[in-house]
Amino acid sequence: MEPEKLKNLTIEDIVCLVQAERSYGDSWKKRGGIGAFMMLARKWDRLENKTAEYGWDVFEAIQDDNRPEGILDDIRDLRRYLLLVEEEMERESDLRTPIPDEITEGITLPKFTPREEDATDTDASE
Repeated sequence: MEPEKLKNLTIEDIVCLVQAERSYGDSWKKRGGIGAFMMLARKWDRLENKTAEYGWDVFEAIQDDNRPEGILDDIRDLRRYLLLVEEEMERESDLRTPIPDEITEGITLPKFTPREEDATDTDASE
């Protein structure tokens, strides 16, 4: 695992989610918790269907999938939808369970500050 790469993925997720919200609003939760679950399930179903051809070897399936809307895109979408669900629940509740200090010992990440071009770029699609 490389924390810097994870940080970059997270920043990319945040930028994409902000852009998607500008285009679609909060349509992902329009039908409540059941609709949000079905959105997650649909992405998982796509992953399951595509990786089944490879004996569920997700790495091999990704390497063999050259489509722009392929397996890796579904993984990104699922990860972002999961972030939306968790953020929605944390916003209005005390569900957040702090990570024990011994797990994060020695890990320091800089505070997230969106770049100006990320905040104003609305051409990217969901």
